[in-house]
Amino acid sequence: MRVTVIGSGYVGLVTGACLADLGFKVVCMDKDEDKIRSLQDGEVPIFEPGLKELLARNRVDGRIRFTSDACDAVEHGDILFIAVGTPPSEDGSADLGHVLSVAATIGRHLKSFKLVVNKSTVPVGTADKVRAAISHELLHRGMSTDQFDVISNPEFLKEGAAIDDFMRPDRIVVGVDDGPHRALSQRMMGDLYASFNRHHARTVWMDVRSAELTKYAANAMLAARISFMNEMANLADVLGADVDHIRRGIGADTRIGHSFLYAGSGYGGSCFPKDTQALVSTAKAHGQSMAVVSATEQVNERQKLILVQRLVERMGEDLTGRKIAIWGLAFKPNTDDMREAPSRVVIRQLLKRGAHVTAYDPVASHEAMKALRLDFEGEEGELARFELAANDMQALEGADALMVLTEWKNFHNPDFAAMKAVMRHALILDGRNLYNPEALLDWGIAYQGVGRRNDLALSFSLVRDELTEASALPAPLHA
Repeated sequence: MRVTVIGSGYVGLVTGACLADLGFKVVCMDKDEDKIRSLQDGEVPIFEPGLKELLARNRVDGRIRFTSDACDAVEHGDILFIAVGTPPSEDGSADLGHVLSVAATIGRHLKSFKLVVNKSTVPVGTADKVRAAISHELLHRGMSTDQFDVISNPEFLKEGAAIDDFMRPDRIVVGVDDGPHRALSQRMMGDLYASFNRHHARTVWMDVRSAELTKYAANAMLAARISFMNEMANLADVLGADVDHIRRGIGADTRIGHSFLYAGSGYGGSCFPKDTQALVSTAKAHGQSMAVVSATEQVNERQKLILVQRLVERMGEDLTGRKIAIWGLAFKPNTDDMREAPSRVVIRQLLKRGAHVTAYDPVASHEAMKALRLDFEGEEGELARFELAANDMQALEGADALMVLTEWKNFHNPDFAAMKAVMRHALILDGRNLYNPEALLDWGIAYQGVGRRNDLALSFSLVRDELTEASALPAPLHA
C-alpha cells in the first residue's frame, strides 16, 4: 500500500515520517508551497525531537516526498489521511473548513478506490460531512460515489514525545462503519498497523462516531485531572499543605494512578483548550451540558493567572519599575508551540501592570515573539518592555522575581547561589513545581510554587517605596 498524508503540520508530518519509517511509500501534501519547498530542502517547520532526522533519513531512502500538487497526492495514495487543522470558531466549535476543503479536493481528483481516513481531531458526524463533500464532487464529475470509504483514526500524540507515541502506541483507535467497503477498509488498516499488533493487539475497533468521540473524551479526561489538581494546589496554599505530598498520596491508589496529577500554571497547546471547547459546543448543539468539562476550562483560565496573583500579593498591583524574569515560554518542554501557552497570559498581565519582562526559552523564542506580536498588535508600547535573553542567567540579571513557566530539563538543577547573586530580590514563583522549597530556604531564596512554598515566601513583601531606581526603566504606556 501507498500512503498520502494531506496536511503537513504537526500531526501530518509525524504520521508521514513514522509510516515511511515502517517501510511505506508516503507523500505529504500541503497547499502551502513555501512550506513544501522548505521540506524538500530538509527544513522542518515545527520543533519535535527526532522529527527532522527521521524525515531526512526517509527522504534520502526514497520513502517520503513532499508536494503541493493535489492530483499527484490523491493519485499516489491507497490510503489518504486528512491531517489538517481544526481551529476553534468564535463559539468554541471546531472549524471544519480545512477538512471539508480537503474532502472536496479528493473528490475532484479521485479516479479509483481510496480509503479516506480522518486523522484530524473532528467532532462527531464529521465523517458523514467528508463523505458528502467527496460524493458531491464525484457526482459533479458524473462518477459513481461508490469508490471510497471514510473512516476515523484519531491521533493520540503528545508534543515532545510524538514519535515515540506513534511507534509505541498503547492503543490505536480505528472507527469503521457498516457498509459495502467495511471488510476492505478493516483489512487495509490492519495491514497498515500490522507492525504494532505482532505481539499483542493494540487496535481498538469501533464505529466511526465512537472513534470521533473517543479522542475528545480522552483529552477532556486528562484536562480535567490537571484542573482538579490545580484546584487542590490552590487550596493547599491556603491551608499550608504541600500538593506534592498530596499527589504522591492519591497517585499511589491504583484506581487513580500518577499520570497527569502535577499542579501548575495551567495547560495550553493545540489540543486540550481547543478540544474541551469543541466538546462543550458539540454537547450544547445537541441539547446537552458538559458541566465537568466546562468547569475544567474555567479552572484552567483562572490558573494561568495564579503566578501573577502571587506576585501581586508580594509587590502590589503596580509593577512599574519591577523587572520580572521568565524561564520558559512554550506551553510544554520539547516543543516550540506557543498556542494557548500560559506564558502569553502571564506576560500580558505583567506588562499591563507596568513591569519590565525578560524571558528565556531554549527553543521557542522565535515562535514566542511571533505570538506576542499578534497578542500586542496595536499595543507596541507595552511590548517594548519585553525582551528575550540569550540564556537563563542573563534573564535573571537585576530581576525582582523569577517565574518558571515551562519545565525544560536545563531548568531543573540551576546554580541557586549564582541566581541569588545576580537577582535584585531572591524570589522564585515556580509554575511547574520543579524545586524543593526547603532546599531553597537554605539558600535564602523565597520560593512559591503551585500548592507548595517555604517560610521565606510567606514573609516576602516589597512595598512601593523600596524601589529606588524606578526611573531607570521605561515608564509604562497605558491604553
